[in-house]
Amino acid sequence: MLDRWPDEAGRAAYLAGLHAAQALIFERTGRVAKTHKGVHVEFWRLTAAEPGFDADHRAFLGRTYELKAAADYLTDPVREVTPELAKQTIHMARRLLDAVVAVLPPDTAGSTQP
Repeated sequence: MLDRWPDEAGRAAYLAGLHAAQALIFERTGRVAKTHKGVHVEFWRLTAAEPGFDADHRAFLGRTYELKAAADYLTDPVREVTPELAKQTIHMARRLLDAVVAVLPPDTAGSTQP
C-alpha cells in the first residue's frame, strides 16, 4: 500500500487556506463565495492592495488546488506529492492563516463561538 500522507497533507493544507480565504471574504463583503474559483478570484482581489499579503499568499490557492484534486480524484498518478512538497505546502498554509487572522476584526479572530 502506498503511503498517501503527503497527498492528504497537501489536500488539507489547501482546504485550510480555502476556508481562511472564505472567512476573509465573508468578513469583508458579507457574501459567501461558493466555488473554488470564486474564492480564488475574490481572495486575490481583496488582498491585492493589502500590506499583510504578498504574492505567495495570493497565489497559494491556485498553486495548491491541484494537490487537493490529485488527492480527491487521483487525477495525475504520475505526479507525486513528495514529503518535501507537502511540508512546504503546510508551511505556506500556516503563513496564509496567520495573515488572515491578523486582519480579521478582533472579535472574530480566534473566537470559538459560532
